[in-house]
Amino acid sequence: MKLFNPVTISLILLGGLMIFVAIWRGPSHDLPAIESLANYQTADAPLLLPEDGQPRHRLHQLSAWDRVKLPRAARFDSPMGSETGGLTYNAQKFWEMNDKRGGHHTGDDLNGIGGMNSDLGDPVFATADGLVLYAGEPSPGWGKTLVVGHHTTDGRSLHSMYAHLDQMDVAVGTTVERGQRIGKVGTANGYYPAHLHFEMRESDGVDIGGGYSMLPLNRLNPSETIVALRGAPEDRPAPSILPYAMDKDSPWNRLELSPEDAARLGEIFDGNGK
Repeated sequence: MKLFNPVTISLILLGGLMIFVAIWRGPSHDLPAIESLANYQTADAPLLLPEDGQPRHRLHQLSAWDRVKLPRAARFDSPMGSETGGLTYNAQKFWEMNDKRGGHHTGDDLNGIGGMNSDLGDPVFATADGLVLYAGEPSPGWGKTLVVGHHTTDGRSLHSMYAHLDQMDVAVGTTVERGQRIGKVGTANGYYPAHLHFEMRESDGVDIGGGYSMLPLNRLNPSETIVALRGAPEDRPAPSILPYAMDKDSPWNRLELSPEDAARLGEIFDGNGK
């Protein structure tokens, strides 16, 4: 009885030959040389962040260790001006439709009150205690960009993004404190008048994405998020009393005197009062 027929033997020999040729030839393409392993962001391999700024969700997920390292953020403040955003204004608010750009604005465009390039070089502050997850220039339109991760008191993972910077003062892996200067307002290398494009996101991974979108994705309203997480509502500025003081119909600013008091007041202004 034959254990193997000629066909079986031929197939075994052919398979072995193919495996030998594959091993001998090696990969069908040459891998680029690794030039930098300085850190996981600038390294050429593996899983480097894309230079074109397009989402690569499977490459951006934070590890369990990365999430554990995110500092607990008990309070959030404005990234420009005072803690409550004084001396700034929002030139293009979150989710405003921009037909020219073909989508809704994914953040707030914050400016100093002088407008145009008067705020070029103004300090940009960390909105809360956090860990720098990204520091680089994902595309010319974004310019220098920082992404800081935060762990909220209720257990959420939030990211704050600061784009179009003229200068970055922190590197990837740096722990930053709320109110610490992390950069300066810029123009994205002359693409726009000086301003800060500021975003808030709820995410477990770094995804630069685009500044306009038809879907909110993981973006949050920055202004509303900061107010909700400020942790100190009594610090919000009180409304100005000037409009009420100028209102002639406001009862509190009307001075009503009896004839005797009016006469006495006249004596005081005449310098005859004692």
